[in-house]
Amino acid sequence: MSNKPTLDELFERRLNYPDIDAQERLGRLVGLDDHKARLTKIIGLLVNPSGLEAWAKKHHPSANGVLNVVLRRPPLVVLAGDVGSGKSELAETIGDAVARQEKIDITLFPMSLSTRGQGRVGEMTQLLSAAFDYTVEEASKLKGAGCARGAVILLVDEADAIAQSREAAQMHHEDRAGVNAFIRGIDRIGNGRLPAAVIMCTNRLSSLDPAVRRRAADILSFNRPDEHQRHAVLGELLKQFGFTKAQIDALVSATGAQKGRAYGFTFSDLTQRLLPAIVLDAYPSNAVSAARALEIAGAMNPTAPFQEDMK
Repeated sequence: MSNKPTLDELFERRLNYPDIDAQERLGRLVGLDDHKARLTKIIGLLVNPSGLEAWAKKHHPSANGVLNVVLRRPPLVVLAGDVGSGKSELAETIGDAVARQEKIDITLFPMSLSTRGQGRVGEMTQLLSAAFDYTVEEASKLKGAGCARGAVILLVDEADAIAQSREAAQMHHEDRAGVNAFIRGIDRIGNGRLPAAVIMCTNRLSSLDPAVRRRAADILSFNRPDEHQRHAVLGELLKQFGFTKAQIDALVSATGAQKGRAYGFTFSDLTQRLLPAIVLDAYPSNAVSAARALEIAGAMNPTAPFQEDMK
């Protein structure tokens, strides 16, 4: 590749926050309140540290050493866990919460999987370097003497496809060079103290390069929803059909682990498969029935957990 790739070649799209659609999507991620609050706080500190500096000045004016340790963390957060657990949706919408909290505009750059290139020598390295060039260029315009005037979030979904461990014996030299380019990009943002952060999503945390994992300011783990979380997802919605507490509890139980199946439904199984199936089963002639909903849940196989090849 002789020419620098365009923005459209590197990023699927650009999303700007605050945005009412993103706010609504984030609000629909019930059962992940702790993750939402923590990620908002972490990204907020990474892109706009002035808030933490003001807090420290007020409460701990002599804690400059500790403050510097916190603020010098690499601008990377890893979201890791099971399929259908809400990682990607949270990563795509959290910018709205950060923008509203920090009172700044934020642009999300979702990195396309095409950034891996076609395997030609030097291609992936050049593509990744260009992606960070655009991120650094945009973030540099937003850096302020005090508060940031805005911020950039670079989203890398299916991150193990780009930043897999260089320790793997079968790894191609071009892939190793790509991981090196990715690490250099993270360091460029951090060393420049730029108002930018990188969010990585992966189903295979152990496959990420150790140097990438070490650079993470935080790693948030995502699991399948437990009984309380499944109730949070289903409860209020099923009440709209007139389901009783006992009927809701029965459906919540049916979507958990069962005899002969050690895992329950994912968040996406509940919202994108089960609830639509219940509605479509009754439409257009019948009302939704709790008994029929329980039958549908019992007959539906939840998404199988991702099985990582440890070879």
